[in-house]
Amino acid sequence: MLLDETDRRILRVWQAQPDAKVADVADRVGLSHTPCWRRMRKLEAAGIVRGHSLILDAKLLNLGVSVFARLRLRQHDEETVEALEAATGACPQIVECFSMTGESDFLVRVVVSDVEGYEVFLKKTLLHLPGVASVDSSFALKCVKMTAQLPI
Repeated sequence: MLLDETDRRILRVWQAQPDAKVADVADRVGLSHTPCWRRMRKLEAAGIVRGHSLILDAKLLNLGVSVFARLRLRQHDEETVEALEAATGACPQIVECFSMTGESDFLVRVVVSDVEGYEVFLKKTLLHLPGVASVDSSFALKCVKMTAQLPI
């Protein structure tokens, strides 16, 4: 789908306020309700808008520890990589997973309540993911910036 400037304005407004009513988005981008609604549906149908979510306060939910774990695989065949990707997708403590270049094969962000919780997760789950040869972990001291908004 080729985006024009109106589509980009809609996306900027919509991602900043995902719960906004169509009429509010339309007003802010200078469209009437129906054309704005049609464009929003096209953006969803094209897969540009993949969903809507809430941003929760991890600390208030007793999940204030973020750990970045670099995973190295024993082997790099398609079956192992796909199995690892599926396993990380099924693990709620892993909130982000990236296939990487460089020293590690994958980078995952794990969210837990405390250091002891991560130790248990590491021993019981992370080290047993398909193909994992080693894990190198770093604890985040403070979250300086976290956003899901893309710079469009």
